[in-house]
Amino acid sequence: MHGFADRSDAGRRLGARLAADPPSDPVVFGLPRGGVPVADEVARALAAPLDVLVVRKVGVPWQSELALGAVGEEGAVVRNDDVVRITGVDEETLRAGEHRERAEVEHRALRFRGGRPPAVLAGRTAVIVDDGIATGATMRAACAIARARGAARVLVAVPVAAPDAVAALRAGPDPAADAVVCLEAPDDFMAVGMHYVDFRQTSDEEVVQILAAER
Repeated sequence: MHGFADRSDAGRRLGARLAADPPSDPVVFGLPRGGVPVADEVARALAAPLDVLVVRKVGVPWQSELALGAVGEEGAVVRNDDVVRITGVDEETLRAGEHRERAEVEHRALRFRGGRPPAVLAGRTAVIVDDGIATGATMRAACAIARARGAARVLVAVPVAAPDAVAALRAGPDPAADAVVCLEAPDDFMAVGMHYVDFRQTSDEEVVQILAAER
């Protein structure tokens, strides 16, 4: 069953949910690329500033969709220890992957923001938005960036996610996120795209345009 018409529809519905109990002093961040059109609608609903948090998945060399972890701005690194152990990827290979993706993070951050500085986050609530969560590695890295930049509170907001990924974000004595708002977390979750009628890829140009319009 398709839950959302497209990313804008998902963002409007997510924005309405958040606006019903708005977070204190929010800054909305979209994870490029697909999270940005969703975040755009959320930012409108909350009348909040919009920015990107650039994060890149570090994939298993022979199965790129499977995340060994993720890297992001501010030197953030998150590792999926279970995946690293099961796949047997060695430290040298893992570090090489992290180094490669970090270069891409810096390149994209520059491109998406057009050289502008990131939104000021110190003492504010970071509302981190994506179009969905499968494993949660990139979202955990995004939360780490937000905390490194002085966020008073980290709120993850997504239209759809795997139930175990949502649970992992909230887990432990020091959770990645202070709160998670997720509209749909079906037990039979397979892939984010299956919950959208239109899940065409968001281009770099679209991200640049959305952020430029926000400015």
